[in-house]
Amino acid sequence: MRYFNGFCLKGEEVLFEPFLLPSDFTVAGFSYGAIKAFEYALTCKERIDTLQLFSPAFFQDRDAKFKKLQTLFFAKNPNAYCETFLNNLTCKPIFDYFHQGTLQELETLLHHTWDANGLQMLTKRGVRIEVYVGEQDAIINSINVKDFFVPFATVYYFKKVGHCLC
Repeated sequence: MRYFNGFCLKGEEVLFEPFLLPSDFTVAGFSYGAIKAFEYALTCKERIDTLQLFSPAFFQDRDAKFKKLQTLFFAKNPNAYCETFLNNLTCKPIFDYFHQGTLQELETLLHHTWDANGLQMLTKRGVRIEVYVGEQDAIINSINVKDFFVPFATVYYFKKVGHCLC
């Protein structure tokens, strides 16, 4: 399995072990890492059976003002931004996996637009896409994520859980 970490995180895949498929043909990622996993799957020439996206970073439903404020807050004080961000993940063990994020990573996740054609192409290649999202996610709008991915993926929508699915 190939796993891509979330923004400000490293090694957090242990939190998703109950869901992760331990196969050489699985690609997975959490939040920002879901973007990277998707991009990897699009360009990978090797066999991929399953793409698992845990709470994919989805901000194409947010306006430019929101994105600008996020980047300004990060640029002013990266440590305070990351602490606030991790507190909003609502999963206390997440602090054990803190790894300072960069402004470039934040801008990538805020400005990424999920490509419906790319998702369709992956499904035509036989890649099974699974999306995991929590009803009480304080980072992304879980309803918009669910609605966007349903045509391309099996979407697991968990009630009473947040961004880290706990």
